[in-house]
Amino acid sequence: MQLRIGNGYDIHRLVPGRPLILGGIRLDHPDGLGLDGHSDADVLVHAVMDALLGALSLGDIGVHFPPEDPRWKGADSLELLAAVMELIQRQGWSVVNIDSVVVAERPRLKPHIAGMRSRIAERMGLAADQVGIKATTNEGLGPTGREEGIACHAVALLSR
Repeated sequence: MQLRIGNGYDIHRLVPGRPLILGGIRLDHPDGLGLDGHSDADVLVHAVMDALLGALSLGDIGVHFPPEDPRWKGADSLELLAAVMELIQRQGWSVVNIDSVVVAERPRLKPHIAGMRSRIAERMGLAADQVGIKATTNEGLGPTGREEGIACHAVALLSR
């Protein structure tokens, strides 16, 4: 058996007039803010995709879904994740598990984590217990701590 591990990271700015989507779930930010980006700006799913692609040295999501390409304007990141999964499976690999941590001061994510795990696992063809999602704050430090944005770190383990 071969194993590969990949690491992913993403951060998007919080802005007015955009939806806040994390893990495929639309959330309400207390100040009515959402994440800015070319697609739906789902930092959790983007970090997971980068971890998956990185495990196989396939670049990052910008290589596969360039922000200058109008096809990806407003794209549902879960649909992009499904395309990444097809690419991985075509190469004969399967996902053992993913683990992630979302860094955000607000909104509180704990009540939404089970739904996020379910949405991501379903789109990846995995059991929910193969998808780890944690949430933390940055204790007021840095851009996420100042609530300028939301970030996510993810790790993926693949086997063949």
